[in-house]
Amino acid sequence: MAPTTTERSPASEAWSLLADLVAGQRGRMMCVCSDLELAPGQLMALKWLDPDTPAPMGDLAHALSCDNSNVTGIIDRLEERGLVQRRPATHDRRVKMLVVTPRGRELRRRIKARMEEPPEPLLRLDEGEQRALRDLLRKALDGG
Repeated sequence: MAPTTTERSPASEAWSLLADLVAGQRGRMMCVCSDLELAPGQLMALKWLDPDTPAPMGDLAHALSCDNSNVTGIIDRLEERGLVQRRPATHDRRVKMLVVTPRGRELRRRIKARMEEPPEPLLRLDEGEQRALRDLLRKALDGG
């Protein structure tokens, strides 16, 4: 009996390849975490927070796909290092807003610089291919 082959859609293949590319960078992220003495959740929280716009803790929990209790622990540790502060929201003092401190702003800049360095597989593409990939990804993420 001949083996059956299932034909995958181009979208399915593209998604699988993107997932492989991202998964291959996990070690790199762990090196950045180690170098900056951050846990992965702390790195992701600091990367997500906008230094110019305070954000409610609940929004961060949603962005990190975790519950509020996890975010509390992450923020406790960032706050201990002087990287973020919790402040009551002006509209509701029960809501805690996260504010990135000047020290946190500098560390966030370093995180973004390290994490935005293109991985080796993307450097194998010539500049035109890199632009084409960037434009296609923008189109997919922007919905058109």
